[in-house]
Amino acid sequence: MSSDNPSVRSNEDLKASKLFDVSNFSAVVTGGGTGIGLMITQALASNGAKVYITGRRQDALNKVVEQYNTGPGKIIALPGDISSKDDVKRLAEELASKESKGIHLLVNNAGIARDDNTRFSKAGTPDWTSAKAISEHFMQSEPEQWAETFQTNIIAQFFTTMAFLPLLEKGRNVSPGYTSSVVNVASISGVMKGTSNGQFAYATSKAGFIHLTRMMATTFAEAKIRVNCIAPGIFPSEMTAGSSGEDQKSKLDMSMSNPAGRTGHDSDMAACILFLAGPGGLFFNSQVLYPDGGNILVQPAAT
Repeated sequence: MSSDNPSVRSNEDLKASKLFDVSNFSAVVTGGGTGIGLMITQALASNGAKVYITGRRQDALNKVVEQYNTGPGKIIALPGDISSKDDVKRLAEELASKESKGIHLLVNNAGIARDDNTRFSKAGTPDWTSAKAISEHFMQSEPEQWAETFQTNIIAQFFTTMAFLPLLEKGRNVSPGYTSSVVNVASISGVMKGTSNGQFAYATSKAGFIHLTRMMATTFAEAKIRVNCIAPGIFPSEMTAGSSGEDQKSKLDMSMSNPAGRTGHDSDMAACILFLAGPGGLFFNSQVLYPDGGNILVQPAAT
């Protein structure tokens, strides 16, 4: 049976240029100055989107604007601290004044890890046969480290999303056939049953963030704003490599036990965000993507 839709007959809607088209989009990426946030920013801007990047370090944001604003899209620095509810409200108001037609995408990428007191790479590992040794090791964790981790990795993401929700609705209304979306960047640590290299606070916060994704997707369903999640494995970032260079990129030279045998590349993350944000992802809602090289396939502690 033939279709009455000319675009279907000509296969236009099935072309990659249509499925992953983010040209003329307006997006916000939190923590867009380094690591995975920068990878996502580059992917969007390289495909024509206008991308506002937020972060507490204005110098890092400025370096991204200076080095990666090569078109066809545009990168704009929007300094701010999402861990502050008042600053989140200010950011939303400032963006509303710049984007009267709203935005199409919010990427909640900013995150921290504060388990230095118990992280195996820094604090060593306990004797797993000794309850006393396990207790002593993890009692080195401080409540303040947990509080700061949850403040940035869950609480800030909640308020950021709620503050930007009206802008996402506006973006949807001016784009017929499109639904604006939120993409939350969590971690496979949020679905692993092990200690995540001794990082209980970090892993627990990411598990909470994955569940927050599902709650938001359900809550926003009738408002027609989608919420999906990317839960990556190891990618080069300041969190995993410890630092970044003048190009705001991190180097991570390590062998991996995942089936891919490597860490994630910029292109791996780009594929995820272009899929979820573009027209090809419109049928996806409340989903979690795992760009991890197959790591959770070979980890017996995974859910």
